[in-house]
Amino acid sequence: MADRKPIESWLTDMDGVLIHEGVPIPGAEAFLKKLRDSGRPFLVLTNNSIYTARDLHARLRRMGLDVPAENIWTSALATAQFLNDQRPGGSAYVIGEAGLTTALHDVGYVLTDHEPDFVILGETRTYSFEAMTKAVRLINDGARFIATNPDNVGPSTEGALPATGSVAALITAATGRKPYFVGKPNPLMMRAGLNAIGAHSETSAMIGDRMDTDVLAGLEAGMRTFLVLSGVTQPQEVYAYPFRPSKVVDSIADLVDLI
Repeated sequence: MADRKPIESWLTDMDGVLIHEGVPIPGAEAFLKKLRDSGRPFLVLTNNSIYTARDLHARLRRMGLDVPAENIWTSALATAQFLNDQRPGGSAYVIGEAGLTTALHDVGYVLTDHEPDFVILGETRTYSFEAMTKAVRLINDGARFIATNPDNVGPSTEGALPATGSVAALITAATGRKPYFVGKPNPLMMRAGLNAIGAHSETSAMIGDRMDTDVLAGLEAGMRTFLVLSGVTQPQEVYAYPFRPSKVVDSIADLVDLI
């Protein structure tokens, strides 16, 4: 890493890096405070499309972590921006929560089940058979299929939950149509986030706890990557992948001094 330019901007995943099961990970508060005090551009990213940036700001603040809403980048926001670039003023049938519907409304999209341009699948804790059936029929009738992220499972205190990727697979099996996934590991989400804060990949770093999403997305976007072992990926799993992060550390606390 010695031959690369200094890191001027930081992108970090949220779950497994800053928080774990609703509790801040030691070092997260110090890391965020140093980022704010330094004035360096930064974003907290999440593939979860359920919440708006304002919702997440409030949730994090209750945990003792101060992240301004403008420094939060979700797969819902990335999806809305992608669709606004691709087909401004379009229409969509949406399966998801307020994070996704609000983001689409904010870019001028009309949400409808009558001949929509797109079917957009996001995260929700109440996937309904009726909604999935409607999505299948609209896709069969010509609507393009978009999904906010490919995560197959999500965490909960009771154990794993089926997530967007799993439901997308069901719809694909019924229609023969695969969705375009906007969220990580698609580097599109990272590049859009970098553009949002006026950063360049050459002088930016991505911190994550997953090799298959965070590290891969950061790598493909041209950033330095830091894997923390406080989340999903375990030390012995790192070497199973054909790519490597720039550095592996125990937790976010080990990165405070790099700011």
